[in-house]
Amino acid sequence: MKDPELDLDFVRKQFPAFTSSKNSSLVFFENAGGSYVPKTVVDRLNRFFVEHKMQPYGASKPSRVAGEEMEESYSAIAQLINAKPNELTFGPSTTLNFYVLARSLLHLCSAGDEIIVTDQDHEANIGAWRRWDDFGIVVREWKIQSDTGELDINDLKKLITSRTKLVCFTLCSNIIGTHNDVDSIVDVAHNVGALVVADGVSYAPHVVPDVQALGVDFYAYSTYKTFGTHQGILWGASDALLNIQNQGHNFNATEPRYRLNPTGPQHAEIAALAGVTEYFDSLYEHHFGISSDDLHARAQKIFDLISLHETRLSNKLLNFLREHPNIRLIGRNNAVPGERSSTITFTVNQIPSKVIEQRLAELEIAVGSGNFYAPRCVEALGIDPSDGVVRVSMVHYNTEDEVDCLNKALETLVPHKKNGSVRSVEKL
Repeated sequence: MKDPELDLDFVRKQFPAFTSSKNSSLVFFENAGGSYVPKTVVDRLNRFFVEHKMQPYGASKPSRVAGEEMEESYSAIAQLINAKPNELTFGPSTTLNFYVLARSLLHLCSAGDEIIVTDQDHEANIGAWRRWDDFGIVVREWKIQSDTGELDINDLKKLITSRTKLVCFTLCSNIIGTHNDVDSIVDVAHNVGALVVADGVSYAPHVVPDVQALGVDFYAYSTYKTFGTHQGILWGASDALLNIQNQGHNFNATEPRYRLNPTGPQHAEIAALAGVTEYFDSLYEHHFGISSDDLHARAQKIFDLISLHETRLSNKLLNFLREHPNIRLIGRNNAVPGERSSTITFTVNQIPSKVIEQRLAELEIAVGSGNFYAPRCVEALGIDPSDGVVRVSMVHYNTEDEVDCLNKALETLVPHKKNGSVRSVEKL
């Protein structure tokens, strides 16, 4: 039997932001900066702060319940991405998780050893590793193609040597949007014995990975961009984790949750994360009914529906952008499920990206502008990183009507004649 289409009415009813009188009319297209959260997350966070906001794992009932809710979230996130619980670290952000991971792996390299980073990545997965050059480690840069913004696997093959200890890349750039060829990258890296670190922040809102099958050694993403609270999830393969040095308190050296989180767990934010998987399960039950499948399998089936919906949204916008004579579309001009995310960027001739963002904001259409912590990528595309690009980042709760609204606004704001100037909002 054919799978149903994603029920947008049901989806949007799960998010309080869409019924809030303060922003119910807003078209929200800056999800890559942080997504809305469903009621299941809001309720859990509120309950934690009201009913048992105290040190967890103690003898009193509120303390005990606080610990139980944190344990529920640890288990839920592990099941979601098919991880083993002792392979996960919950930290305040992906940036900090990568910083700590870099410190924990530094001992593997000696002066003259090499690591490879890209110029496509968010600075979170570049900056921490680039600091290794202070210790005499050679940092090689895998550069994007300046016309497409994509990475060529043949360039990686030319860079990698027997002294390469680490290859760091993003599964999906927050500027380019293309899903990188993970299998090929992993094969090239592992053939010389290098570890692979994958940034999944821009990938995770659109794909639920099976980390056991992904092939990388470390995978990280941010839950505040995947419908949850502000946390960073760091997964490490069991074999890869044997290489790390403890970065937590010395008495926690053997504790998986703390060895890569020197700051300690953020209790309420972690406890609320089970609301994310609760939300995915509500989508599954609504679309498919009750199932005996595990949480990961259920989520993957929902994300198959999400992928098809987001592809339709993407192509509706891409079709408009690629035909406009004064718009430069960044990345592929066509979306295919599993190959391009619904994060789409562009620039406008003679009009700063910040101006486009502001004019759209005045029409209650929220997009982003700038370099989005990826200035190296933007500069490699021949774009001034101080102004950057306009970014439209859509997720599964966005609608085709919202994309139509954006296209109409851009059609009016951006002139078709060369060297035209942006029109005033009052004339729309």
